[in-house]
Amino acid sequence: MTDADNLFLTLLAERDHLIADGAMGTNLFKRGLQSGDAPELWNLDHPDRVRSVHAEFIEAGADIILTNSFGGNSFRLKLHDAQDRAYELSKAAAQVAREAADAVERPVVVAGSIGPTGELFQPVGPVSHEDGVAAFYEQARGLVDGGADILWIETMSGREEAAAAVEGAAKTGRPVVSTMTFDTVGKTMMGLSPEDAYRSLSALPIAPAAIGANCGLGATENVLSIVAMHGVVDPDAVVVAKANCGVPEFKNGEFRYTGTPELMADYARLARDSGARIIGGCCGTDGVVLKAIRDALDGYTPGAVPTMEQIVEKLGPLAGVTDRPAHVHAGGAGAPSEDEGGRRRRRRRGA
Repeated sequence: MTDADNLFLTLLAERDHLIADGAMGTNLFKRGLQSGDAPELWNLDHPDRVRSVHAEFIEAGADIILTNSFGGNSFRLKLHDAQDRAYELSKAAAQVAREAADAVERPVVVAGSIGPTGELFQPVGPVSHEDGVAAFYEQARGLVDGGADILWIETMSGREEAAAAVEGAAKTGRPVVSTMTFDTVGKTMMGLSPEDAYRSLSALPIAPAAIGANCGLGATENVLSIVAMHGVVDPDAVVVAKANCGVPEFKNGEFRYTGTPELMADYARLARDSGARIIGGCCGTDGVVLKAIRDALDGYTPGAVPTMEQIVEKLGPLAGVTDRPAHVHAGGAGAPSEDEGGRRRRRRRGA
């Protein structure tokens, strides 16, 4: 497949913005997934339920759907004694998404979701660049063989792991998207600012076709990250914004996100004002919220880049660090369990 034949690049050339989907994990929990389960196994055990999430987002207006393969690399699958099934499960994830995309008449891009390994890379940790590239390539190969149009690397924190992921994904010859996650202090868990992240990713030997921010704490932080990137991006760069639907709160025995369709509609327009051309939702985002995002951007003409005061006025203050529950984008785009940074910090402490 050449760049000229790639649906993602074609749609980017034809449209001023594209709508990415919402959360996979939190929507699978609504369909029976239990905490601690591997969502990737559902691609074979319950493909109908996974397909129903894709269909919900497509009906809501998504131009891009992400496969149920966030934790599908061999390092993460080791937690479920499935480390030898990375290719198989990733291929199945792409096949399920491809079926949902091909079931409608309009074009829908299938993006192969690739999340972090949960390990630390050299020089901080034990995983070498070469081993990382091999693991990400194995997963990416499965996604492409299953029908993915592009590879979508998300929720990264370190430049070394992001570089290995991009290199491994790019070996398939498909376009790559790469997003990182930033917290209240405006940096990734590994200390990268949005500006540093953009410079690092765009300087790679094969640079991603789109770069941006996803997950994190909420819509406010996400837009602030996109604004920060705006100051250093190339004029023709494609920037991605995929924020959580508010912040998670534990009530009545379950996690619920504080965002509303109305708030996420405001977020979508602010993200567009900030230069994002691909906009969707992350943890907590369902079809109702995604439709609000799509409707907010239909016919919308972007305005000036917003100030922090304008962002906070519309979306609320920065989320507190001490008054929020542990949150996850683990195993499958938005499952509420334990956050990646917390798990890594405990590993460094030997816990």
